[in-house]
Amino acid sequence: MLKGNAIVGQSGGPTSVINASLAGVIKGALDSNGQIETIYGARHGIEGVLNENFINLSERFAEKSNLDLLISTPAAYLGSCRYKLPKDSNDTFVKIFEIFKKHNITYFFYIGGNDSMDTVSKLSAYAKANNHDVNIIGVPKTIDNDLAITDHTPGFGSAAKYIASSLREIARDVQVYDINTVSIVEIMGRNAGWLTAAAALARTQDEPGPHLIYLPELAFDIDKFVLDIEKASKKYKNVIAVVSEGIKTPDGKYVCEGAVSEIVDSFGHKQLSGTAKVLADIIHDKFGWKVRSIEFSLLQRCAAHITSQTDLTEAEQIGTAGVRAALNGETGKMMYFKRTSTSPYKIEILSHDASAIANVEKVVPREWINSEGNDILPPAIDYMLPLIQGESTITFKDGLPVYLKV
Repeated sequence: MLKGNAIVGQSGGPTSVINASLAGVIKGALDSNGQIETIYGARHGIEGVLNENFINLSERFAEKSNLDLLISTPAAYLGSCRYKLPKDSNDTFVKIFEIFKKHNITYFFYIGGNDSMDTVSKLSAYAKANNHDVNIIGVPKTIDNDLAITDHTPGFGSAAKYIASSLREIARDVQVYDINTVSIVEIMGRNAGWLTAAAALARTQDEPGPHLIYLPELAFDIDKFVLDIEKASKKYKNVIAVVSEGIKTPDGKYVCEGAVSEIVDSFGHKQLSGTAKVLADIIHDKFGWKVRSIEFSLLQRCAAHITSQTDLTEAEQIGTAGVRAALNGETGKMMYFKRTSTSPYKIEILSHDASAIANVEKVVPREWINSEGNDILPPAIDYMLPLIQGESTITFKDGLPVYLKV
């Protein structure tokens, strides 16, 4: 059994429940019966480790009320980064473990997605190869829901709840005028369309919108899209189409290619934006109707006022489970959810080698998408519905939500 201090960091794009996972890690450390003496927070992920930019979380969260407020605070409390550990340079790894030794770090917890699990895998492999006694555990998060092995990721359920709720509101709004309208809504999703699929949760018996849904798992035919819109408009005067930001034409080009930024992050990811606007211009030029392009953008991941209680609870639980795994001697693992039942909904929290998860994307199964490629099927609804259940409790002051600040 290792005894010493711990560091926790957050990485990648935030979610509305990433701080619930952080709270779970902090709780696990504070309840470790002295096995973890002090838990530190690394400001801005692994970059904070390299810069020794630490916060003493044991002191800061000695008061339970602060921990409760942290759970309902959106974005990454510790700050985030997109830093790729070098493959061919030993210096960075040497520096990290020298810093670990200096601060008596025996546990490192990293909350993040695909790229963060790459960091967990590399650091744990280096620790093993060089006989460093540091247990390293990955705690999953991403609204994209694209991590392998796990049934779903913390953050996805709340983003899905926001998307479905917002689309219900949009569906009501677009009906106020007695004219043909088309609303094209752009949802985050580079290669995996889980969030876009969540748009279907908005439908009710009285409201069939959104009427068309396009995921990046399939090639996007612009001419067919125009025909789909025309066909839908004959049945519905106010058509709502939802598209993933990452949809590509059959030749592999992003639909937003003309509007997309050429800037990429350290992992080679290009920032995508403007897909809905490109398609809205095409539809307006073709039919002359009133057309809106709506991009949810960051709102999908920071809308803490409409988080799923299921998502919040699970996010905290998986953070605490990560600490238990590390205390029990596990390292180089990512914690994950295994669904044991959908009705009633039940999960288990287990661990799996991070090396098998890093840089692997889980996409929406083809059998969950209709043959036309413009809608999703009931099995996807059955999968997603349990994840958006329950409403969180937010602390308000002067009519506005209160969040914790570093």
